Amino acid sequence: MMYKRIFLVVADSVGIGYTKESKVYNDEGANTIGHIAKQSNGINLPNLESLGLGNITEILGVNKTNTPKGSYGKCDELSIGKDTMTGHFEMMGVHTTKPFKTFTDTGFPDELIKMLEYKTGHKIIGNISASGTEILKDLGEEHLKTKSMIVYTSADSVLQIACHEEAFGLEELYKACSIAREICMDERYKVGRIIARPFLGDNKDNFKRTANRHDYALSPEVKTTLDYLKESNFDVISVGKINDIFNGCGITKAFKSPTNHEGMNTTIQLCKNENFTGLCFVNLVDFDALYGHRRDVNGYKNCLEEFDYDIGILMSELKEEDLLIITADHGNDPTWSGTDHTREYVPLLVYGKKAKSIDLKIRKTFADIGQTIAFNFNVKKQEIGTSFLTDIKEIN
Repeated sequence: MMYKRIFLVVADSVGIGYTKESKVYNDEGANTIGHIAKQSNGINLPNLESLGLGNITEILGVNKTNTPKGSYGKCDELSIGKDTMTGHFEMMGVHTTKPFKTFTDTGFPDELIKMLEYKTGHKIIGNISASGTEILKDLGEEHLKTKSMIVYTSADSVLQIACHEEAFGLEELYKACSIAREICMDERYKVGRIIARPFLGDNKDNFKRTANRHDYALSPEVKTTLDYLKESNFDVISVGKINDIFNGCGITKAFKSPTNHEGMNTTIQLCKNENFTGLCFVNLVDFDALYGHRRDVNGYKNCLEEFDYDIGILMSELKEEDLLIITADHGNDPTWSGTDHTREYVPLLVYGKKAKSIDLKIRKTFADIGQTIAFNFNVKKQEIGTSFLTDIKEIN
């Protein structure tokens, strides 16, 4: 075991440029971080720059360095899709060959809606593909009057239910989502996630989603590296929505985080104070949920710069036997058309006091990350992915 603790941080949706497969998804030309930097006349990311971010691709304001502290490269995606679950599952060894069902163009079938109304006892309004903030402006006041649940979807494989946290009740919303998850286990409606979207406010001008979101995801169809770590008595600590994404599979301890900054602060405190042996797996969703889908370039830029500051603190707290891996799960170029994710390469930055700096080049699959973790802890290996553990080993 080279590293006692590995911190894997997923900067959700921070893609780094289009791939050969991007044209299949109408994303040829997308570049999340590159376009944000260009449209902002540069971006200031000194800590990520020091790890080699500027060595991966050209980013305005982020320099290429001759002596990066970390190893750097980018990962291509092997699976079909460009969503959160596909990306995270592949990192941990799952090759998704059949995309999760989407209902973007049609809304959900009438029979599903009627069944959900019958089993929850609540009428449903909406049933369209929509922005989570815009649909509150359109239907939030009607929801307050009628207590009908707002059901909507997006370009992702999701069924989302938005209800007022106080007027409707948080527990009632969670109950309805659990029922929806049960109904959507039927192959005809099998979406990847049911998402509870509670909100507060009393009119369309001040409706605001709260931090009490909860995802009801499908479990991976096969065991992941997380399962093998847990079965071998290693710690698998999740921060953010990792526990939801994997439906609790392979997780030994979970921490929620309502914002990126709080997620990073939790990770920093774990690094400082928890003497665990295993993996700390972190998802930071603000990039995607607050800025990518809303096509907010300036907000995304500011969020990246805040993240860079927090990464600097985490780096300073790492111990001799720690390893930090920074990556993403897909792209979400806020300058691109529509409000969907974008199929892109994701960055790969690796740093540790016992790790050397090399060019990790283009990895064929996100699963190289999970395979590296599996090799480090000597647990069962996955069928896909190539470890880069020996590549970064410092020669004594």
